[in-house]
Amino acid sequence: MKRSYDKEMMDSPQPRELLEEDLKNLRVFNRYFGGYRSVIAGLGRLIEKEQISRFSLLDVGTGSGDIAARIIHWARQRNIEASIVALDPDPVTARVAATLTKQNPPFIPHFQSIPSSVIPAKAGIQREKEKNFQRSAVSIIQADGIAPPFRPGSFDFVLASQLMHHFPEDKILMLLRTWSKLARRAIIISDLVRHPIAYHGIRLITKAYTRNIMTLTDAPLSVHRAFTLPEWRELFRRADVGPFQILPVFPFRIVALLSVSTRT
Repeated sequence: MKRSYDKEMMDSPQPRELLEEDLKNLRVFNRYFGGYRSVIAGLGRLIEKEQISRFSLLDVGTGSGDIAARIIHWARQRNIEASIVALDPDPVTARVAATLTKQNPPFIPHFQSIPSSVIPAKAGIQREKEKNFQRSAVSIIQADGIAPPFRPGSFDFVLASQLMHHFPEDKILMLLRTWSKLARRAIIISDLVRHPIAYHGIRLITKAYTRNIMTLTDAPLSVHRAFTLPEWRELFRRADVGPFQILPVFPFRIVALLSVSTRT
C-alpha cells in the first residue's frame, strides 16, 4: 500500500471533548500496542551504552505526556535521575498532559521558568531568577517542536514518539536536522510501520473499542501515513545527522536511535 498524505483530524483544531477522549484512547493503545515498550527499549539501550546515571530529554509532541511519565517511572526504578521537558502545540492537549503529569501549577500557557542554560534570552521568554528555579521531573510546555526555543545542546536526548508520520518527507528531514542541534547524545524516533495487516487490524480494533470519530479516523490513517522499514532507513540516511540503528518492535513499530554525539 502506498503512503497516504491525507491529514489526520489531530492535525487541525477539534472540539475539546472529542480530543480528550481520543487522547485517552491513545494512552490505552500506547500501553497495549508497544508505544511505551518501544521508547523504553530504545532509551534503555542508549543509557546502557552511555553508562550514565542522569539525563535530560526533550519530548516533542508529547500528547498526553504519558510516555514522558512512563520514562520517569522507569528511570526512578533504576535510580537514574531524569529530567524531561515535554512540548505540545495544542492548548487542550498541553493541559491534559499537565494534569496527568501532576505539574504544579497544573498548566502553563506558554513557557515554564527554565534556566538560561536551556532557553536563550533572545527567545523572549519570561522566567524567574536562576536561584529560584527547581527542575521538576516533567515540565509541560505549550510550544511547537518545529522551532523549539532552546539553546543548542540543551538536552541529552530528543524524543519524537508517533509524531513523524504526520509530516511530509522534506519536513521530517528538516526536523531531524533541527533536533540534532539540540541533542548532545541522540535522537530517539518511535513510530509506526506501514503494512496492510497493521492498517486493517487497527481498523477492526478501533471499531470494536470506541465510537470516537477522531480515533476511528486517525488510528488507521496513522498507519497509512507511516513508512515501511526501508523507507524509514532511507529517511534517516538522507537526514545525515549521524550513525543510526533501527530496532523493529512488535507489532508494526520501529524505534530508531540517531547518534549525534559523534558529529564533528
